Amino acid sequence: MNSQDVLDIFREAGALLEGHFILSSGRRSPVFLQKALIFSRPDLSERLCAALADRVRETLGEIDVVAGPAIGGIIPGYEMARQLGARAIFAERTDGKLSFRRGFSLSPEDRVLIAEDIVTTGLSFRETVEALAPLPGRVVGGSCIIDRSGGAAEVGCDLVALASIKFPDYAPDDLPADLAPLPAVKPGSRGLA
Repeated sequence: MNSQDVLDIFREAGALLEGHFILSSGRRSPVFLQKALIFSRPDLSERLCAALADRVRETLGEIDVVAGPAIGGIIPGYEMARQLGARAIFAERTDGKLSFRRGFSLSPEDRVLIAEDIVTTGLSFRETVEALAPLPGRVVGGSCIIDRSGGAAEVGCDLVALASIKFPDYAPDDLPADLAPLPAVKPGSRGLA
């Protein structure tokens, strides 16, 4: 599966949106990937994660545990674990910081894959790497459906992306003339009250 195939699946689900969007990072973009619409469709989630799991196996080898950040990494983390025959765990925000709760644990021999839906700046990835640091086990890499930074985001580990596409994004005070007059919409979940 290539990047165009992945975008076609997002289009099929109505999950590739165009307009003026406020990203989780606060930056602005004319493109938003509404992954919730993908993950509401088990058939599409399975297709994407099966292709990504094949790529992870080829690149990183066998995986024992898939760890993802809540909310974005829970469904792809679970489906990646299912595809890889691994266990799935997730980190949650506690006092503004990601941590693994609910009795989730790792063994020293566990090979851990971080799973995320979309990577833009890599912040959630880096926070998940940090949350895993005090636990036993070894982070062998990370995975995502789409890396919208085109490989530029620093995620804190090796990253396997099903699609890597550099979508334009801008500082809020440096918008291009065609984007500036459009009303800004924040369809994501980070920072909502």
